[in-house]
Amino acid sequence: MNSFGLIDLPTYLLGTLIIVLLPGPNSLFVLGTAARGGVVPAYRAACGVFLGDALLMVLAAGGVASLLKTYPAAFMVFKYVGAAYLIWIGVGMLLAAWRVSPLLGEGGPEGRERALSPRYAGPSPRRGEKNPFRSALLISLLNPKAIMFFMAFFIQFVDPAYEHTVLSFALLGLIAQTMSFIYLSTLIFAGARLATGFRSRKRLSAALSGGAGTLFLGFGAKLATASLT
Repeated sequence: MNSFGLIDLPTYLLGTLIIVLLPGPNSLFVLGTAARGGVVPAYRAACGVFLGDALLMVLAAGGVASLLKTYPAAFMVFKYVGAAYLIWIGVGMLLAAWRVSPLLGEGGPEGRERALSPRYAGPSPRRGEKNPFRSALLISLLNPKAIMFFMAFFIQFVDPAYEHTVLSFALLGLIAQTMSFIYLSTLIFAGARLATGFRSRKRLSAALSGGAGTLFLGFGAKLATASLT
């Protein structure tokens, strides 16, 4: 008899580890927040990721994926709203990279001298960066493809004959969140260490921010072309 209604737990652990380690908009946003703002704002972003993932797990276990298959129009709405938000985040990162570039400085050519100053701490935070928890939560939730993935993945490891399947899903979710916490914590402290270098190396800061922005544009484009099949 399977403990707590779980099937093939070692395979689930390995699969979850691989999934958590795969680069994605959630981990990239947390890392970027740590590099720009430090540990505290980054953990706020991480909490947004944890809540978003938990809600997606609940929705997936409740059959939202099947609902999206039944009503393709709902899937299209979620898909394009999510893609637009990821692209908006990417554009914001690219603009931040432009502002902090040593060639221009924050605010254009007139800020070049200030940007090159050793006391310069980087560009002013964008509107979305003032609430990293909300931004990370939206990034997590506005991804209908993730709902489909969680639904397909979780079902494989829960025994439908088990009397308390809610407990089974809760245990699987706890495992996934624990792995995510460890991974994001590693990224946060790595990003915080990078922040010191960014303050003195404006060109590197601009390049990495621009690269992250480009990746977010790619995430948005990928989501916009996603399908239910």
